[in-house]
Amino acid sequence: MPAPATTKPYPMPFVRVELVVLSVLEDRLQVLLSHREEAPYQHLWGLPGGVLRIDLDASLEAAAHRVARERLNLTLPNLGQVAAVGGADRDPRAPWAMSVVYRSLVQPDLDATPGKRVQALSWRPVQELDRAEPLAFDHAALVHQAVESVRREIADMRFPPGWVPEPFTYSELRILSEAILGAPLDKVTFRRRLDASGMALPLEGQMRGGGAHRPAQLYRLGEPTVALTKANGDKVR
Repeated sequence: MPAPATTKPYPMPFVRVELVVLSVLEDRLQVLLSHREEAPYQHLWGLPGGVLRIDLDASLEAAAHRVARERLNLTLPNLGQVAAVGGADRDPRAPWAMSVVYRSLVQPDLDATPGKRVQALSWRPVQELDRAEPLAFDHAALVHQAVESVRREIADMRFPPGWVPEPFTYSELRILSEAILGAPLDKVTFRRRLDASGMALPLEGQMRGGGAHRPAQLYRLGEPTVALTKANGDKVR
């Protein structure tokens, strides 16, 4: 009898996890970039990232946290998946490469230090990426996708946990939101929508300011009490 035909496995893509770490620094939304030590794109800036390891990673989220620890020497808050992109011309190391993109919005005092295969780390304003030297691979496009996702959340009054320094005043939260959105917000509308969301919890007896101005109430973030898109039809402006 003839030997049974052997089934050849399908070729598998080269899979990576890329991290888009965002923060408001100097009143501007900025992204944390990594200076690459190795080819391809050696000595260019790009996103910190790493290869998916099925021997180490129980899930995609676990892979993202592992890569953050290895590349940045820290644990990232509010880490969430933004997109998965793939194609035959994304990475010269493989005939077909896929990247799963995760995003984290962090406070400005993030203590990230260069880790494995990272030469240096640097914050760059997202609005200047297109005018600066090209980033490695298609990382500029991945940053823009992550920025759009976080802007949608902030516009909908959904504030990622661990992002806002607490305690805060309404004005401080509005200014941070404006920096992310890249546009001014109407003060009255912002306050009304924040009140409607139930996310800002007042800290009893805690105020900030004084002198020529009335002291401002201090708050912390809680869970939203209602699902908001544009409360009462209000538009961010």
